Amino acid sequence: MNSPILSVRALRKTFTLHTIDGRMVTSLHGVDLDVAEGEHVALAGPSGAGKSSLLRCVHRSYLPDGGTVTLRTDDGPVELTSLPDRDMARLRGRELGYVSQFLSAPPRTGPMDVVAAAGRRRGMSRSDARAAAADSLRRLALDEALWDVDCSVLSGGERQRVNIAAGTVNPPRLLLLDEPVSALDPANRERALELIASLSAQGVAVLAVFHDLDAMRRLASRVIRFSEGRIAQQGSALDVLGAAA
Repeated sequence: MNSPILSVRALRKTFTLHTIDGRMVTSLHGVDLDVAEGEHVALAGPSGAGKSSLLRCVHRSYLPDGGTVTLRTDDGPVELTSLPDRDMARLRGRELGYVSQFLSAPPRTGPMDVVAAAGRRRGMSRSDARAAAADSLRRLALDEALWDVDCSVLSGGERQRVNIAAGTVNPPRLLLLDEPVSALDPANRERALELIASLSAQGVAVLAVFHDLDAMRRLASRVIRFSEGRIAQQGSALDVLGAAA
């Protein structure tokens, strides 16, 4: 395997259920994980197994309770859990992408501006970013008449395609995907999966959560099955998904 882009060591995350009785629930129990350049690692397992918690700890939407998350950059390895917030925000813009099921866009902003802004954060000039954004939106078959429409009025599937376009335009070193095609009809799901599949050839490291077994079989170079916050099994898609079926 190539040198890891992402290295996770002994990662732990707990939550306090304030609305119930204050009990503590552990979501991640000391997880170790590497993702290499060009590798697509899919996380499998039931809801509540810790898959999305892992993605959010890597993105630092969640701050873990213990362990390390290290991202390899051109300037050397960066340990994300202790990085100052401002530095983390800059790193997210350039090196680390996150595509969730839901689009978060500034008010009164259209798809073209959302996707071009992502390209600009990753070092593209204004004109190149807009050209790349147009290419991504066309590839995902978003009607050009919608490119300057406020994202809040788009359908769920349209917003999800904008989110995928923004995550993959001039793609970052590491891309995190959390159910990125859940709202898409079959034709648009196919377009999105083809776009995601093309990232490996560009050297992008992908760490993804899919409940769609077909998507994992098509995309994943390795599948990791989670159970109760721990890695229960990992290997090829055929081995892991066959064993889990």
